[in-house]
Amino acid sequence: MFNNSTEIVGVILSGGLSRRMGNRDKSLLPLASKPLFEHVLDRFSPQCSSVIISSNSHNEQLSSYQLPIIKDSLEGFLGPLAGLLASMEWVQKHQPTTQWIATVPVDTPFLPTNLVSSLYQSIQDNHSTIACAVSNKRTHPVIGLWPVKLLSDLRVALTEQDIRKIDLWTSHYKVSHPDFSYKTIDPFFNINCNEDLTQAEVLFNELGKEA
Repeated sequence: MFNNSTEIVGVILSGGLSRRMGNRDKSLLPLASKPLFEHVLDRFSPQCSSVIISSNSHNEQLSSYQLPIIKDSLEGFLGPLAGLLASMEWVQKHQPTTQWIATVPVDTPFLPTNLVSSLYQSIQDNHSTIACAVSNKRTHPVIGLWPVKLLSDLRVALTEQDIRKIDLWTSHYKVSHPDFSYKTIDPFFNINCNEDLTQAEVLFNELGKEA
């Protein structure tokens, strides 16, 4: 069973180029009176033993949160798998007893508050190696729980097998998919463009009315 003694390092993936947002740093986009990053941090950090940031940008505002910022150890902006690899390397070096990493992207401000515990329980119940979240029959490969022991396998996949897509890498393992059902707002609604940001503002206003 998941409990507070289960050490899980949370990783907020913020290393993308955000081409559809004009190459702006999505983590600092304003949403409901605070940066997008803070929405994710507020929902995610209580679920983890500690939180680190996977980012290749040099941003003083992101540094002000006083969380470790981990840059990709491989060159070329290779995507979220490279961020996961660098995070595993950091955990292995700085928290060698920690066995698990949970990842979420920086553009998902409505994350469920039971995300990490549900991912962990799914692994236990299904005897799987990895867990990735599902909502509305859609799998979210970036939102997952990963054993640090896969570090070497992941490095080989990136450097020798030229694997870039998460689904392609995870197809080599047993993956469980806990389903996060919802009535009104997809908990994994993500912001990829200005229209999404506008819609997120509307959703926050609706949540405020319901509160």
